[in-house]
Amino acid sequence: MTETLSIERTEDRRETAGRRPVRQRKRATRPAWEEPPTAAGQTAKGLTLGVVVAVVLVPLWIIVVTSLSTQAAVNRAGGLVLWPTDVTFEAYRVMLGDSTVRNALLVSLGITAVGTAVSMVVSILCAYGLSRSGSVAHRFILVLLILTMFVSGGLIPTFLVVTELGGYGQWWALILPSAVSVFNILVLRAFYSDTSADLIEAARIDGAGDWRILWSIVLPTSRAVTAVVALFYGVGYWNSFFNVMLYMPTDSEKWPLQYVLLTYVNRGNGLPGSVNSGFGSQFAQTAPLSLQMAVVVLTIVPLLLVYPFMQKHFRVGVLTGAVKG
Repeated sequence: MTETLSIERTEDRRETAGRRPVRQRKRATRPAWEEPPTAAGQTAKGLTLGVVVAVVLVPLWIIVVTSLSTQAAVNRAGGLVLWPTDVTFEAYRVMLGDSTVRNALLVSLGITAVGTAVSMVVSILCAYGLSRSGSVAHRFILVLLILTMFVSGGLIPTFLVVTELGGYGQWWALILPSAVSVFNILVLRAFYSDTSADLIEAARIDGAGDWRILWSIVLPTSRAVTAVVALFYGVGYWNSFFNVMLYMPTDSEKWPLQYVLLTYVNRGNGLPGSVNSGFGSQFAQTAPLSLQMAVVVLTIVPLLLVYPFMQKHFRVGVLTGAVKG
């Protein structure tokens, strides 16, 4: 009997040893001062997030649906259309068939690309120089930059300076007056200041200069903040129209898409040049409001396509740079 029990125990031990231990999922520990979530709190959070999502998505939905609606659907809705009924792409066909809109789209893309490149080069070089404690007069320059955030010369002096330099009617007047943002420079500087001193010192021992350190060490370790700042500049240039009103209000060949949209909304009777370019009869059959929303969709789509690829950098780029500063 004793031998039988010992054999059974031995077999049980072997079976137990052959089994893998079951890992229990650890619950996330909460700080001592944080209360456990309640049903009411979770419900309030869900409702709040739902309201925020609705506030963002519903206007976009209305804009897209209205751009795809006919004049009869717009008349039935009394303006903006919430639910699609008579779907048509006539507004997009008329809009993209207009030479003014096609040219404005190319102008906006060009200004955004060139302006973002210029702004990033200037901002990166300025931020890196200010982040090095041994650079010449870096504290004095930093104070001057910060003062410009609170004290500005004003619109009229800026206009006089640009026009006296020959910028009226020139492409560079749409880029250089707003090429630098002190806030973006401060964010970059805060990130560059905390770059590992050991890496920089090792690079200097190997004979690397400042240009090599910036290109091979600082920029690769700060891709997140660089991408976020580039997105800030790109969105600013894409949405800009005020400089066009100041420096080239009559040259429609140099108008970006945002200013074409502004001009069309202010006129309320068609795209600039649409009647003269042969689209007058087609425009008469297209709802003016649908055409307006189609241009709005065209201005939003590039940002919606770029943002998902940049969103992952926001938390690492902006928040980390702000905390480090």
